[in-house]
Amino acid sequence: MIELLTFDFCEMSIYSNYVVVVMKEGVNVIPEYNEVLIEVTDTYYKDKPFVYITHRVNSYSVDPKIYFETAKIENLKGFAVVSKNYKAKVNAKIEKMFFNKPFEIFRELDEAISWAELLVKSK
Repeated sequence: MIELLTFDFCEMSIYSNYVVVVMKEGVNVIPEYNEVLIEVTDTYYKDKPFVYITHRVNSYSVDPKIYFETAKIENLKGFAVVSKNYKAKVNAKIEKMFFNKPFEIFRELDEAISWAELLVKSK
């Protein structure tokens, strides 16, 4: 891990090819949070491809419109959702319809990391 960033709505673990984000319990993820993501990507992934991995260990909601803005991050090569929770996986399948880049759902974090590494190296 390169760095651990803590915000009032999430914790971000920065790695060389991907970022792992754990949202806090009960948060409603709104488009304004993309400003934080863009700042982080500009700082750690300037002109470098990366994958966003959301590790859904807590219960929270996502405004699907957020994906239209997230997809505009040019060097973002893919988006992964990690959860063992059935409801979170169903929600992720709906969210996937709003995102026009590779978007996968995984049960285990290590599976998502392997996918992210392959995706970054193939681009």
